[in-house]
Amino acid sequence: MSGRTTANEHDLLSANIRALGDALGRVIIGQHGSEALALVEQVRRMAKDLRNAPTNTDPQALPQLIADLDLPQLRSLVKAFTLYFGLVNLAEGVERLRVLRARDLRHAPAPRAESIADAIELLKRHGVPAPAIQEWLDHALIMPVLTAHPTESRRRTILIKLRRIFDTLVDLTFGERLVLPADRQAALTRIEREIVGLWQSDDVRNRRPSVLDEVENGLFFFQTVLWELLPHIYREMSDALQAAYPDHPWRLPPFLRFGSWMGGDRDGNPFVTPEVTVETVRLMRSAMLRYLIDCLDRLITDLSQSVQQVKVDTAIIDRIAEYRELMPDAAATLNPHYRCEPYRQLCHFIQARLHNTLQYTLDYTPRWGIDPPLARRPDIYYHSRELLADLDLIDASLRNNGSTLIAEGLLRDVRTLVAVCHLHTATLDVRQHASRHTAALSEILAAAGVVDDYEALDEAERIAVLSVEIRRPRPLTPSRLSHFSPATAETIHTFRVIAAISEQLDPEIFQTYIISTTSQVSDLLAVLLLCRDAGLYQPGQASQLHIVPLFETGDDLQRAPALLDELLRLPVYREHLALRDNLQEVMLGYSDSNKEGGFVAANWALYRAQVELTAVTDRHGVRLRLFHGRGGAVGRGGAVGRGGGPAGQAILAQPPGTLHGQIKVTDQGEMISDRYLDPRTAHRHLEQVVNAVLRAGFPGMARQPEPTWLAAMEEMATTARTVYRQLVYEDPDFLIYFRSATPVAEFNRLRIGSRPVSRRKSDRIEDLRAIPWVFSWMQSRHTIPGWFGLGSALEAFVEADPHHLHLLRTMYQHWPFFSTLLDNAQMIMLKADMNIARAYASLVPDRHLAERIFQRIESEFRRTERMICQITERNDLLAHQPVLQRAIRQRNPYIDPLSFVQIELLRRLRAAPPEEQGELETVLLMSINGIAAGLKNTG
Repeated sequence: MSGRTTANEHDLLSANIRALGDALGRVIIGQHGSEALALVEQVRRMAKDLRNAPTNTDPQALPQLIADLDLPQLRSLVKAFTLYFGLVNLAEGVERLRVLRARDLRHAPAPRAESIADAIELLKRHGVPAPAIQEWLDHALIMPVLTAHPTESRRRTILIKLRRIFDTLVDLTFGERLVLPADRQAALTRIEREIVGLWQSDDVRNRRPSVLDEVENGLFFFQTVLWELLPHIYREMSDALQAAYPDHPWRLPPFLRFGSWMGGDRDGNPFVTPEVTVETVRLMRSAMLRYLIDCLDRLITDLSQSVQQVKVDTAIIDRIAEYRELMPDAAATLNPHYRCEPYRQLCHFIQARLHNTLQYTLDYTPRWGIDPPLARRPDIYYHSRELLADLDLIDASLRNNGSTLIAEGLLRDVRTLVAVCHLHTATLDVRQHASRHTAALSEILAAAGVVDDYEALDEAERIAVLSVEIRRPRPLTPSRLSHFSPATAETIHTFRVIAAISEQLDPEIFQTYIISTTSQVSDLLAVLLLCRDAGLYQPGQASQLHIVPLFETGDDLQRAPALLDELLRLPVYREHLALRDNLQEVMLGYSDSNKEGGFVAANWALYRAQVELTAVTDRHGVRLRLFHGRGGAVGRGGAVGRGGGPAGQAILAQPPGTLHGQIKVTDQGEMISDRYLDPRTAHRHLEQVVNAVLRAGFPGMARQPEPTWLAAMEEMATTARTVYRQLVYEDPDFLIYFRSATPVAEFNRLRIGSRPVSRRKSDRIEDLRAIPWVFSWMQSRHTIPGWFGLGSALEAFVEADPHHLHLLRTMYQHWPFFSTLLDNAQMIMLKADMNIARAYASLVPDRHLAERIFQRIESEFRRTERMICQITERNDLLAHQPVLQRAIRQRNPYIDPLSFVQIELLRRLRAAPPEEQGELETVLLMSINGIAAGLKNTG
């Protein structure tokens, strides 16, 4: 299978793609014969001819060829192109690493662009003093949160094989001059062996993943990359600070940490039960403990210092004596060779305590409401600070006795990892829909004789009732919940499980409770009352959880500042907030606001909400942490409905003054594997994120937007929203078009994620989750969530005043928000294809309806393309990013065959009787994998 991308025979990227393509071609011949490869090559040539010479090519020839193929031939074709894209993505990833390495060598010793050291140097040049950076660090939190959105359709088995090919390709690329011919051939053989394994493996799951499958998939990235990488990130921060400000005594708290929604996000997912959450905690904690046990093995090997050679602090000897008495079984198994090696003795006891902690975790069953509480065993670790206290004793003794260099080695990395990941890998966020809490409280308050019908109360009455009940010490719910409805019982049980785990197993794993579709103050007070009833909130003493509103729709984002202002005026809520260090977290939903109001209006509503929410919290003397539910993008990809674009660029495009070192961002679906499958790629991503948050965290580092720019965006957002809603919500035929011209109807049947595609049984777009909404438009190459309405907004604004074109050009040149908006739209539009989208439109039974809707979409596409080119003063989309532009254009001829195959599969699946649909569904899901790999965007 040919992989030539440029005429330059010396280009390493081309050479790698060519080598991978040739290997894939040999595998296809070996598995299915030369005829199979000939078919792949024929389809590839026809697709290229359609793009390169459309006037001389029969547009129906390729679709007709595909329509004449039987299902095994279609399967082979899909597999070939999907594998090709998987391999090309690896080659491009290696090329990015090579370019970075070459740049580092060329500019050494200057820091790498967008690195942590680069950000620290920039702060120093701007006159930011060391104490200001230290204060920033003391309050900073950068937290990627892994979520299990159903856009990662590749199996873990496939990811592992691709990772092996990537590693081998890195060795070949970076060691090319040093590798002997025999070594190089052996490496190429290993790659081809992995490709055979990929070809012979199932591309797709034979069953829908369970929630716990998703949890284990998330843990995979910690086990293979992140646990080893995170200490290196902290070393880079420490080294950069020391190099720039050598006289400052730096403290480095855990500013970069990870969170997860897998096993905690129950909004609309009936499979996330309290029992599943308990098992999730077991999995996350046991995985971390096993890794730490392995780390202790390595420390025992390292810390061989003998008291016959060097002094040791008495605190070490005392701690060993305590452990000998506390854990006689562990003392009995102590290696006699360690008699003169106290660090090894102490590590042996620490490891034994970790083993006890692991066993306790595996055996643990929550027992809420036990009085008196379960006694804590001194031979297990409950809190990470207990383990850190033991490790810190070793660190201090080493430093006090001439072994600082040893302390700065593996021990430092293990201490960093415990401080960052604690004993549970990542914090586990819990999310539930606001209506579930309202319904539960209606039953609870009625049963307790407080109010007969809580749901019938107006907002002021609800606030009054909740404010009183939150302060009352009496329990609202009995121990047994059998007389409540199953939904209410489960809601109560969820809070009790969180409370029991926090008290009896791990007080650090639960930190955040998120309320979906928050629309009023009582939504937050309801959760606070449920926390109080479960023991998670004790007024004046402790509050276990941040209570986080999630604002998702345009209307919710508009109301959010006033809601937060009202909330922060309530003494009953401020009492809780005082126990959470006066920190209020607010989550902003990117996908739902996009689905509701379109690309431009959603981005502007989010920008404006951040500014106004920051003003509210500043006025009340409260710190604000913004949690961006955006998913994000990786280099050349992007989460379409969430803003797209590289993560660092997205952070820098936020309103100046809204980031104070506190930011959480969701990493969803295939973005997780794109970012964290390889340690070098993960390192680059994380250093860019830290760089951007540092740069955005200090006054004066970014230019404030002009009032005329804000007014222009306000006007354009209104226009864009109107145009978008006229199509999506006001055209009565649009829903028919959407369900016919995209694979959304088949999405729920595919074995991608554990979550249903809709929040409730309904065909309404309002009830459809944003992920399948965006996913379907990307697959069908319309990509409307990433641009629709932008062209009309730009055109109307320019036509209103001849000076407006100059204004927009100035905004593009000097306002990161606006330039990022247009650049993200360009990237998504370049991945769209109106000719392919028209082919998907042929799936709509009513041809007149299909043509009418499609013409509206195509006209807006052309309008948007024309207006962007006028503003950017370039002839083509992404002309200012020629590498990305070329990469996308070179991929399209290889994606087109998969699109035509998918259209044929949709046509056959919709016409097939149920007994013949199974294999069709499998091949359809394979085509989804392939298109996603080719576009590097899904949802």
